[in-house]
Amino acid sequence: MESEFQSFLELFGSTFGMLQRQAQNLLLPTRLYQIGILVGCFALAWGLKRLYGPKLYDWMRTREGWPKWRLRWMLTVQRRLHLIFFVGLAWGATWIMRAVHTFPSRSYLLALIATIATAWLLVSLGARLVNNLFLRRIVTYGLWVYITLYYTGLLEQTAVLLDGLAISFGAFRLSVLTVLKALIITGILFTAARMVSMTASGRIRQNQDISPSMQVLAIKALQISLYGAAFFLGLKAVGFDLTGLAVLSGAIGLGLGFGLQKVVSNLVSGVIILLDKSIKPGDVISLGDTFGWIEALTARYVSVVTRDGKEYLIPNEDLITGQVVNWSHSNEFVRLDIFFGTAYGDDPHLVRKIAVEAALAVDRVLKDKSPVCHIVGFGDSSVDYVLRFWIRDPTGGLTNIRGNVYLALWDAFKAHHISIPFPQREVMLLEGSQMRSGPLPD
Repeated sequence: MESEFQSFLELFGSTFGMLQRQAQNLLLPTRLYQIGILVGCFALAWGLKRLYGPKLYDWMRTREGWPKWRLRWMLTVQRRLHLIFFVGLAWGATWIMRAVHTFPSRSYLLALIATIATAWLLVSLGARLVNNLFLRRIVTYGLWVYITLYYTGLLEQTAVLLDGLAISFGAFRLSVLTVLKALIITGILFTAARMVSMTASGRIRQNQDISPSMQVLAIKALQISLYGAAFFLGLKAVGFDLTGLAVLSGAIGLGLGFGLQKVVSNLVSGVIILLDKSIKPGDVISLGDTFGWIEALTARYVSVVTRDGKEYLIPNEDLITGQVVNWSHSNEFVRLDIFFGTAYGDDPHLVRKIAVEAALAVDRVLKDKSPVCHIVGFGDSSVDYVLRFWIRDPTGGLTNIRGNVYLALWDAFKAHHISIPFPQREVMLLEGSQMRSGPLPD
């Protein structure tokens, strides 16, 4: 342990000495005026950004017809104007110095900083492909440091220094260099996996031969496979032993299995729902008092949107174990029943005919599946009927179509002088009884 610490101190001393010598080289007259030119380029780039940045932003606000991805890229360019102007000015100064002076040392520092700034600009623009903000920052800053060390000739020395900062657990050795490599490589692999996943998901959604539930299952399986492969390939690329990780993950999975039974049950239920195709996006379902259409299927829950705009997140397990009414499972046709009654003095044959004609006059009622009306009983004050009709768009709502049919019945009965009775009570005075007004006696 002491020998490793002593070698690290020696390596740190040599690295510090190299940095000190390079700092002294910056004080040479040929380097000082190049630093001055770079400072001037930086100040001029800052002024140009202050001048043209707001103008570019106002111009972007007028591009209403542009797609969102193009506006995002333009916003990224607007935020990087300082670096863009600096890269252009630095390269311009470099070319002018090379044209005036034939000695490479007179423009070496200018070309070096212009090259590094150009690479920084390309990294900052390319990092926009990484969707996760934290991962994007890791990739950006990591590549910036790598580029700077590479072009300044300090990459190998810094790598050896960071590799010396390590801790050991038996045969396992973890260094700062290994951690940085793992973060950068994993970030790049995750970005590639996300791009492949987005492209493949778009192709799967466009395939009309695959059912919606199988599309969701295929996309989720593809995402899990790609991101899982990116994670393990990132660990393998930096030298991690995946055998120990497999044993550790097995022990952790056994422990979590007892505490996350509901989560695992919902996950398995979600896979079953996708495989048996009993519920798919766009279906109209009823579960208890909840009525709405399936908006999305996830690993843990199903999103159900009701007619009033509420979104219910129903666990997958409830859909497997509970009684669910799927109004559009096998076909789009739905039969609805409404009940009403008429007075005993009205002709039942005429009532049935008028009820069917009134239902057919409603827009969403199917004409090819003609409504029917039947007597279902003789009530205390009315003859009771049931009117049955079919619709093919349950996503349009059920309460509203029932209300429209009831309203059509009301208008039709009123036009044909058919009365809808209501309970009435008669009070009879027995012989010898008297009516008394005023407050009742105590």
